Amino acid sequence: MIKITNVNKSYGSHQVLSNIDLEIPESQIFALIGPSGAGKSTLIRTINALEEIQEGQIVVDGISVHDKNTNINQLRSEVGFVFQNFNLYPHLTALQNVSYSPIYVKKTPKKEAEARAVELLTSLGLGNKVHSYPGQLSGGQQQRVAIARALAMDPKVMLFDEPTSALDPEMIKEVLDAIRKLASTGMTMVVVTHEMGFAREICNQIVFMADGKIVEVAPPEQFFTQPQSDRGKDFLNKVLNH
Repeated sequence: MIKITNVNKSYGSHQVLSNIDLEIPESQIFALIGPSGAGKSTLIRTINALEEIQEGQIVVDGISVHDKNTNINQLRSEVGFVFQNFNLYPHLTALQNVSYSPIYVKKTPKKEAEARAVELLTSLGLGNKVHSYPGQLSGGQQQRVAIARALAMDPKVMLFDEPTSALDPEMIKEVLDAIRKLASTGMTMVVVTHEMGFAREICNQIVFMADGKIVEVAPPEQFFTQPQSDRGKDFLNKVLNH
């Protein structure tokens, strides 16, 4: 579903991504983990062209993301993205936030888009919040609205960039539960996360990054019990014994 080949990216003389190669099959969930500054968020943002790359190729479901002839809006309609800070429209209700893109981008009839929005919000435990504005919602509720908004476009892939990092601890669980529920549907997902327990429980593969490189790719049990790299061992010692 996603094929990343020899991707390099720099900001001036600072190389943020170095020779990245990764294949993510359909219906698999990959977690990107690693220390701050490893390049995780940059990498996930290159998958739907929120970040440009200098070298290499990224192909999502047969579409070359960084080809100048690619219709980027079409691509983004198939690749859902959930940000750290929700990025909801403050002047629109939860229902309007979720139905906006299907109506204006996909030209879905309003009634149909709104019915689907209500269905999605209800499935994420927000059936009683459809007419609430973002300012009336908790952080965890806003993030679940953001997930519903991404799902409303019927994407083939979902990307999550540290979806719980802006949340209070008690709100983290409700967002992770929403992602767990989504995982059970067979959605292809890439999740940048600091939640090690969640990554271990839900993901098919752990991609451990450091210094702009992929250091290790392994199934969760293998990575968390027998990491192959010294860098991986050092990272786990710090985060698991914190």
